[in-house]
Amino acid sequence: MQGQPPFFLQPQFVMMLFFIGMMYFIILRPQIKAKKDHQNLLAKLDKNDEIITSGGVHATVISVGDKTVILRIADNVKIEIEKSSITQVTKSRQS
Repeated sequence: MQGQPPFFLQPQFVMMLFFIGMMYFIILRPQIKAKKDHQNLLAKLDKNDEIITSGGVHATVISVGDKTVILRIADNVKIEIEKSSITQVTKSRQS
């Protein structure tokens, strides 16, 4: 009579590992990459860049702080927002 194979060789365990691996490559890895790309976008943010916020506001960067950014959204209209709410840089200008 033969004994059962070790736990890590049983089909249920192998399938569980397969699904965990698939979850990583389908869900987690793209999210990690997107987060890293967003952090790089915020790190490269500079004065006179044109941006779009998560609320859909199109603006020009006036100054960049550690956690906040001052934007010009119209003539003589400036607002201060969190850097994390910037979703896209549409034009990167030189100062």
